[in-house]
Amino acid sequence: MSHVGVGPRAVMRSVAFLTAGVLAVPALAGCTSEESAGKPLAAQDVGAASRASVSDGGTLRWAVDSVPDTLNTFQSDADATTTRVAQAVLPSMYRMDENGSPVRNPDYLESAEVVDTEPKQVVVYKLNQQAVWSDGREIGAADFAAQWRALSGKDSAYWTARNAGYDRIEKIERGANDLEVKVTFSRPYADWKALFSPLYPKDVMGTPDAFNDGARRSLKVTAGPFSVKKVDTKADQVVLTGNPRWWGAPAKLDKIVLRAVPRDERVSELVAGKLDLAEIDPETADEVTLAAAPRDPATGTPLMGPQGSPAAGAQGRSAAEALRSWAVANGSDEEAAEEEILAREERREAEAKAARRQKALSGFEVRKSLEPAYTQLALNGSGGPLADERVRRAVARALDREKLAETVLKPLGLPAEPVGSHLALSGQPAYADGSGALGEQNAKEARALLADAGWVRGGPVKKDGEKAAGAEKDEKGEDKEKKKSESDDDGTYIVGEDNKNEDSKNPDSKNADSKNEDSKNPDDKSDDGADRESGEKHSSGKNTAQGGAPGAYAPKGTAAPAGSVAAPLAKDGKALTLRFVLPSGPGSETLRTVADRITDMLKDIGIGTEITKVPDESYFKDHIAAGEYDLALYSWPASAFPATDARPIYAKPVPAADGSLNVAQNYTRVGTDQVDQLFDRAMTTLDQKEARDLLRKADSRIWAAAGSIPLYQRPQLTVARKNLANAGAFGFETPVYEDMGFLEKGAQGSRPSAPSTSSPSSSSSS
Repeated sequence: MSHVGVGPRAVMRSVAFLTAGVLAVPALAGCTSEESAGKPLAAQDVGAASRASVSDGGTLRWAVDSVPDTLNTFQSDADATTTRVAQAVLPSMYRMDENGSPVRNPDYLESAEVVDTEPKQVVVYKLNQQAVWSDGREIGAADFAAQWRALSGKDSAYWTARNAGYDRIEKIERGANDLEVKVTFSRPYADWKALFSPLYPKDVMGTPDAFNDGARRSLKVTAGPFSVKKVDTKADQVVLTGNPRWWGAPAKLDKIVLRAVPRDERVSELVAGKLDLAEIDPETADEVTLAAAPRDPATGTPLMGPQGSPAAGAQGRSAAEALRSWAVANGSDEEAAEEEILAREERREAEAKAARRQKALSGFEVRKSLEPAYTQLALNGSGGPLADERVRRAVARALDREKLAETVLKPLGLPAEPVGSHLALSGQPAYADGSGALGEQNAKEARALLADAGWVRGGPVKKDGEKAAGAEKDEKGEDKEKKKSESDDDGTYIVGEDNKNEDSKNPDSKNADSKNEDSKNPDDKSDDGADRESGEKHSSGKNTAQGGAPGAYAPKGTAAPAGSVAAPLAKDGKALTLRFVLPSGPGSETLRTVADRITDMLKDIGIGTEITKVPDESYFKDHIAAGEYDLALYSWPASAFPATDARPIYAKPVPAADGSLNVAQNYTRVGTDQVDQLFDRAMTTLDQKEARDLLRKADSRIWAAAGSIPLYQRPQLTVARKNLANAGAFGFETPVYEDMGFLEKGAQGSRPSAPSTSSPSSSSSS
């Protein structure tokens, strides 16, 4: 499954115009540290096995999305494969545990603690005395100091993508001995554990030239269980081999080959025996699961399909169809018989090919968990209707987030629980469900908010060529999309305007035209406790416990407008139609399905959507970052250090020196001074309880601003060779590369039990 993701510390600048009013919200009952963060919704699934049961030697062939342009994680063009390589070959003072929390890495660090807070914060690192670089030199203060100078932001000759935390360091010096590093901060920094992970040698960080160019295609000096042997751009692969100077538990594998394989080609590479491990989409997962299912001894066909459904026979043909085929092939009509004989031969060849493919895939298994990242609906508040906080809240209150999570996760057998925080995921210390600051899904209240904002049902709409309200804000962007839609029928269509018939030309519009696609779903029970007209849940919900109350943000006594639910809303002669931009690539089907569901939910409250599908490669750069959208779906990774990593995502945009608007990573252009202040306080306090409280209060205010609506934690699907141990769907936890390998004959790895689908609100997670 392909999702558009964004690196948590990449820095980008977009030019946009921001219209933001002061948030008029009731007092927020921010979550406190007394509230439990719960447990991760799904455990990692890696075929866990003890090192004793893993054989020595072998090569792991691992599919990745790309060969990285750089091996320096602190450069702007670093990608996920850059991080993968760095984890295997470089020191990290801290690594992530199964709950997404930082834990000391004993291979490099014996201890690290804050020894002084007055007059300055001082942290002393005591290094593992065995820790050495691959050239034999001890890891020490010189490496820490070189990295600090490169990333401090004081020397513009270093082309760095980020300097968060390093800009707060005043000095670094040798401690009591060569194994101690003393770091003094100019300002308090709560997330100091985020620093020096990874740590590069001074050879890379020591000069601007070395930093900018010295670690792009090679890393000559490393200090992990593996070293970089070769970055082969012709073969599209990175080759890692064991580090002979590694002092920790020796690597079980001789070699790891990270090979760039497009996602739509991975199943073919698995069948050909050219891969051992790969992230996959749900369709491939179904095929692998079917291949590994128990088989009928007589026919060899799987007894059950994916998710326990009955498996089809050969080529999906029933016994009756097979009998009819035999009768035609042996009948008196010679012409029909000849045609059927040829067809039967083609089917036999296809069946034989399918059988070979199935046999090849039977040596693999699907390992699944939830990725440490979540998908959100972004609402661009820089102009148009969504500049009005009431309209943004109405959009948010129209969404049934539980149903959206079920759409994506339930078919995969993963816990379908909506994400309740912008800053952490279930199981992480900062996590608490803050969605109550916005309020539960309630279509009646959503309509009231729109009415209060001046959008009336059945109002006059000008037909003289004026654009819909949501598309008004950018002339250039509109022209571009118009050209695309003229050349591609799959480009643009409008949902929510019943007097137009353009959607009939587009096969994808069938979901949008339906009154409510969910009504066709057998899981959508009529007695689910929801009012079909208003969408208001009668049963008590977890969100109200967080301080939200239905209708809290519409003036008291405001009535929802009467009339047909399907009638579009209008204001000042313009219909309320929002531009929904989506990626068009073959790996983005899930996002488009979610968008269809959201479109139906918005249509129910009178909001139309103009859906524009754009190429994957331009989706983020030309639309999300540039602000050329009203609604969009994209993902953010979770961080163990949200005070540092999440601040640029939600900080209030500020004018730059050239008159443009510096949005950092806040692509919704929605922010408040209060949120910024809470982040700043959380970043400077060394009291962990206080920091959690501040972050949870910040999250409540982010919910209330309704610039982005977290929907679901992203699924993590991998296919792995059955005898591959300690690799697969890692969840929160940092992979342990030295423990990966192939099982000894007769040994078995362990798999997690089926993920619980119970709601965290009924357990310790809230």
